[in-house]
Parts: sequence; C-alpha cells; structure tokens
Amino acid sequence: MLVFSIIVLALSLGTLGVVLLNVIGWRRVGKAQSTATVSVLIPARNEEANLPECLETVRANQSVHEILVADDHSTDRTGAVVDDCASKDERIRKITPLPLPDGWGGKTHACHSLGQEATADWLLFLDADARLADDAVARMVRECERRNLTFLSCWPELEMRGFFERLLMPLLNFVLLTLFPAPLAARRKNHALGVAHGACIMVRSDVYRDLGGHEPVRSELFEDTRLAQHWRMKGHRSLCLDGTGTVRVRMYDSLGGIWSGFRKNLFPAFRGQVGFWLFMLLHGAVYLLPFALALMVIDGSIVGVLFACAALAVFVSRFLLALRFGHPLWSALLHPFAELFLLAIGIASWWQVVTGRGVEWKGRRYLNTQGEPV
Repeated sequence: MLVFSIIVLALSLGTLGVVLLNVIGWRRVGKAQSTATVSVLIPARNEEANLPECLETVRANQSVHEILVADDHSTDRTGAVVDDCASKDERIRKITPLPLPDGWGGKTHACHSLGQEATADWLLFLDADARLADDAVARMVRECERRNLTFLSCWPELEMRGFFERLLMPLLNFVLLTLFPAPLAARRKNHALGVAHGACIMVRSDVYRDLGGHEPVRSELFEDTRLAQHWRMKGHRSLCLDGTGTVRVRMYDSLGGIWSGFRKNLFPAFRGQVGFWLFMLLHGAVYLLPFALALMVIDGSIVGVLFACAALAVFVSRFLLALRFGHPLWSALLHPFAELFLLAIGIASWWQVVTGRGVEWKGRRYLNTQGEPV
C-alpha cells in the first residue's frame, strides 16, 4: 500500500504540473483582426432551437462572406428556420446533403458537403450551439496568419446554467488539461498533440480540399481531434487555442443530455481498449480513490498522509482551472462526485460498443468506435 500511495501521489503531482503549465501557458485568440473573408459552415440536424441565436452571432461578424447551413435531413423545423434567416441576410444559404453514404458519420458527411460548396479562402466549421463574439472570425483568421496555421480550433468557453451543468461540465476541461500540454503543441509537430473541439474549427480551404476534406475521418465519431491529427501527419500546422472570449457553447442543458453526449464520445475517443482502460484507471486510482483513502490519515498513517496530499493536489488542480476558466469554485469541492459520474459514463460508453448495440446520436445509431452506421 505504501508503494501504491507513492505512485498515486507522484501522478497527482505530475497532473498538477501539467495543469499549471496549461493555466500559465495556454494562449487565447489575440485581439488583432484580419481583412480576409470567411465561409461559415454549420452542420445542423434537428437544431431549430439553437440556430437562430447561432446565426445572429455569425451575422454580426463583418468578415463573413457567406453562411452555409446543411439541413442534415432534420425532422424538426431546422430547414424552415434557415429559410427564415436567409430572407433577412443574403449571405445565408441552405444546402441539403445527399442521403448518408455507407461508411460516413452524419456530421462528417454534412461538413464535407458544406466544404464542397464554400467559396472563401477560409472555412469556419461551427456547431449550431456555438455563439461567436462580434469580432471572433477576423481574430481567428489573424491568428492563423500570424502563426502560419492552416487549421485552428478554439476550445469554447463553457456556458453552464443548471446545477448539473455547473457540477459536471468543468470536468471536460479537467480531462483535457491534465493530459494535453497545450503550450508544447504550439511548438512541436507531433501528430499526437493534435487536438480540436468540433464546435469551432477554422481551416484554409485549399489545404482542406487537398487533404480530402472530411473524407479521411468520414467514419469517426471523434472526428474533430482525428482531423487535427491527420492535418499534422500530412505535414501541416494545426493548433487548438483557448477560445474564452471568442466562442462559447452550452453543450448540454440537462443531466440526461450530459450523459448521452459523453456516452457517445468517451470510449470512441480512444483507438482501442488499452488506452481507454488506462484512462479509466488513472481517473479511478489517482483522481478519485485518494479522497476515500485519505481518511486513513486519522490514524496517523503515513499512507494516509500520502493519499491526503494526492487528494489535495487534485483539488488544487481543479481550483486553478476553475479560476482560469471562470467555473464555479464549489464544483471543484465536489470533484469526487463528478469523477464517479465520469467513470459511470465511461463504462456505459464501453458497454454500448462492445455489446454491439452501438452509439446513438440525433436519431442515428453507429455500430462501433469508427462510427460505422448500423
């Protein structure tokens, strides 16, 4: 038990080090703006509630050349919403993708279809639940120009309203920023450091088409990061910046939505079983177990002290991230409950896939981690 407690403490301190690196060194999108024009591309399936506000924030960006919305065979009023908005702004145009081909995911096919229709030099793929700042598009292009990037993703600011959103959603940034050393990704070309958030991805159109658009990741459920990694493997520069103040998103508005959304993504985020179970072991043994075993400190046990120090390091990591991103501090105090939820989602996500039931999202069911439709 002593050796185990030392290993757990070392890993928790290593986590704290990575978090400190990110809190201090992860850059945000700058204030300088470009005059280049951009095509904003929005894949939309059953998004009638989200689209009006999303389109309003996009329209406020003067550098937007056109706004293309793919009504991906919606069963609600998505198409009618786009038509209504298009009557107020000639830049808005609705496209209807062909029926979903074999081997494609719904979102990747919608994005690919949009990419073929766009005419500007820069393409901004935007989810319908994303909300842009008034100058976000011009600032993103300028970051690409300044950093010589052809792929830029902005990790969105999380909009959280309900109790469960405030409790659980901050864990998304914790998961990312305990594993991903963002400042190193800006300096190194290693494809493993390619990370993206699908809510906001900007690419240069000529490079996007040269690399095959979304076809190389056509069957991926975790298509955003896979596309960033593909970009790097082909020798191009991709980067993910902190999008606070640039783009915000309310990913899920209920406990059920959080459960369904992360169950869809968690296991497919890993290439295989080994990486997934190492992730689960890390979160169970390092980010959760010390909070229970720290009670051994009451007996004056050195093992209890080590576990208490490990738990403290995790708490400090959560507090630092809460301060950096404006998350509620009380969510950091309730970290063990969020971890229990994460582990439960992980097991559910794994079970859905390995039992052959697949993953369901927006009325479509995908068979496996590569997103093959049932």
